[in-house]
Amino acid sequence: MPTRNRWLIMTIVSSALFLIVIDMTVLYTALPRLTHDLAATATEKLWIVNAYPLVVAGLLPGLGGLGDRFGHKHMFLSGLVVFGIASLAAAFAPTPSVLIAARVMLAVGAAAMMPATLSLIRLTFTDEKERAFAIGIWAAVASGGAALGPVVGGVLLEWFWWGSVFLINVPIAIVALVAGARVLVNKRPAQAPPFDLIGSAQVMVGLVGLVYAIKETSKREPSWTIAAIVFLVGLAAVAAFMRRQRASANPLIDFALFKNAQFASGVIAAMAASAILIGVELVFSQRLQLVLGLSPLQAGLMMLPIPAAAFVAGPLTGLVLPHHGAKRVLTVSMALTGLALAGYLMTYQGLPWLWMSFLAVMGVGIGATMTAASSTIMMSAPEDRAGMAASIEEVSFELGGALGIAILGSLMSAIYTRAMVLPQGLSATVSDSIDEALLVAATLEPAAAAHLVELARGAFDQAFFGVIALATILASCTAISIWRKPVGGP
Repeated sequence: MPTRNRWLIMTIVSSALFLIVIDMTVLYTALPRLTHDLAATATEKLWIVNAYPLVVAGLLPGLGGLGDRFGHKHMFLSGLVVFGIASLAAAFAPTPSVLIAARVMLAVGAAAMMPATLSLIRLTFTDEKERAFAIGIWAAVASGGAALGPVVGGVLLEWFWWGSVFLINVPIAIVALVAGARVLVNKRPAQAPPFDLIGSAQVMVGLVGLVYAIKETSKREPSWTIAAIVFLVGLAAVAAFMRRQRASANPLIDFALFKNAQFASGVIAAMAASAILIGVELVFSQRLQLVLGLSPLQAGLMMLPIPAAAFVAGPLTGLVLPHHGAKRVLTVSMALTGLALAGYLMTYQGLPWLWMSFLAVMGVGIGATMTAASSTIMMSAPEDRAGMAASIEEVSFELGGALGIAILGSLMSAIYTRAMVLPQGLSATVSDSIDEALLVAATLEPAAAAHLVELARGAFDQAFFGVIALATILASCTAISIWRKPVGGP
């Protein structure tokens, strides 16, 4: 590719990446209003949030391989078109079901674009130090954009309806499409691997089944039979996928790459960092609005330290990584995330400036982790597997985000349901989520409404504490696990 256009290419792919990652979290500040306007149930609310990262994770292995086959420019531009159309559908969705379907379509476009963004950077920047800095920018956009989502959502909801969080994608997608068509070059290998439709279907069924099983267990009255059946189906599909890939001459995911301890550590760190970021922001944004009573804009501004710190940490980590090695940087950044979460857990009911400081430190840790993980994964794979490595890297982020929502979000629902004291004469639905409790409270007499709101907020705070505690443990265990691995580096 022409090196004179490399920073313009960087700008184009970064703008598209920003759209992709911001859509993972932009709904967080819009969720209370969206839930109210569409009368979404607790389960529908979780699927509205989770359908996007889950479908992206399921499609990435197959579509990443298609980039190696047909060229990353074609996949990037095709994904932009689908993403723009889906954004329009989501913005004007009249029901929760239509919105979930539009989110699935958004995921198809995102899954086509994401491997192309990182592969285009890998193939464009040939100088090792410049490439490390470029990947640092990519990771800063990925982590900072995901963290910035609630802020953007809060700003938009201050003046517009909830659909504006999707409508804003359209003009950016059009500009990136026109610029990409003119500047990007379609580079592909002479012998392209075939597309494995069966393998793509297997991994999709596996991921959806496992996450659905997790969600089922968090319900007020879960069906353990359904949860067990769906879990076994998902597990069987994942096992079949792994067997098929090991036997294939052209696998969607070459599991031999995981024999490289450095590559494996990058994947582990990417999944953990994404799960923590997405899961914590989900519950944090709801607490700010539903417990503390802040507006979407106020809630978004309270969360601003996370993306601001992540944006700064990404490129800086790209510069220091070649000098300090993957093992040291990944370990320190994950340990820093764990310490920041522990500090936040001890101060979140205190002075805002104090717990916002810990959020900023968490943003540094997450941003540094994502940069180091991205660079480690991409630099551990051969150039002719750039698309595969990029898809694995992004599966790690998206699957981590989906698991963060599923596990931490389901834990929040489970603790809330068990902690909520049901007032006499009220529907059991108030034990499903704080959103439903507040909807019911709006129909009661002032004294009864105030009592119900107090009970719901107390139950939610118990659930919030449990989620942050689990995220703290996850970050600490990940840091220890990476340190114990023979990753290499100085």
